[in-house]
Amino acid sequence: MDTKETAGSHLRPVIFGEVLFDRFPDGTVVLGGAPFNVAWSLQAFGLQPLFISSIGADALGQQVRASMQAWGMDLSGLQTSQQYPTGAVDVTFHQGEPHYHIVPDSAWDFIQPQQLPALPANCLLYHGSLALRQPVSRSAWECLRRQAGTRRFIDINLRAPWWSRETVLLMLEGVQWLKINADELTQLAPPTASLDERIRQLFCSLPLEWLVVTQGEAGALAVSNQNERWQVRPQLAGQVVDTVGAGDSFSSVLITGLLHGWPMEQTLQRAQQFASAVVGLRGATTQNRDFYRAFIEDWGEG
Repeated sequence: MDTKETAGSHLRPVIFGEVLFDRFPDGTVVLGGAPFNVAWSLQAFGLQPLFISSIGADALGQQVRASMQAWGMDLSGLQTSQQYPTGAVDVTFHQGEPHYHIVPDSAWDFIQPQQLPALPANCLLYHGSLALRQPVSRSAWECLRRQAGTRRFIDINLRAPWWSRETVLLMLEGVQWLKINADELTQLAPPTASLDERIRQLFCSLPLEWLVVTQGEAGALAVSNQNERWQVRPQLAGQVVDTVGAGDSFSSVLITGLLHGWPMEQTLQRAQQFASAVVGLRGATTQNRDFYRAFIEDWGEG
């Protein structure tokens, strides 16, 4: 990473997209949504993200607002819909892998462009693809993308049937940092190409600085536009409760490393370390500050 450009706190993370409740088969309900998970961890890491989303005027929405306030998060980007409910996802598991039924027409589908907060002068805009499934939130995203000085970190999140190749390719235009898993890369690049050929195609078509490809049990691969290449392997995890949000946890540390100017090799190792711990949680977030404090103390300033 270019520490001259990215080190320090002059870039503030702006997180756009869904906030919802993950409903598990055992009756557990956990606050989540990929962008929210990332924002929650970034707040724990002291980076004060501006989270932009929408909740319903309902009890679940009040719970989102109260949780964010108790966690010390900035509420200025949180809209309230009088028409649509707070989002929810029903999570099921098949052979240990999570599957998601994402309730349509949720409040986060209707993030209003005219209610967007002013962006910081220097910011890093994080988003995925799911929150672009409806035209209203997609219009809000367009407004954010057009603001001068906005740099973007995209974590693709392809959930059938809520995406199209055309929309995703449009979303990727101009992106500097991209995280994608191997299956998603196959869906967006010609299936006959090798992994390295698909990676080259993305660098040829996008102004990427870094591309991170997560590969499940094979770990993660980071490649730069300067031909740097780093690989990290999964650590031996303790008890695995579920893998929901593990990728979001990985992204939160990638962003943390980017904003602090950590070397990519170190960032990947720390991202894998954090994700390996999060699979021991139900869902991707916890209100236990000691869980995050252990990583902060271990990472220190380096």
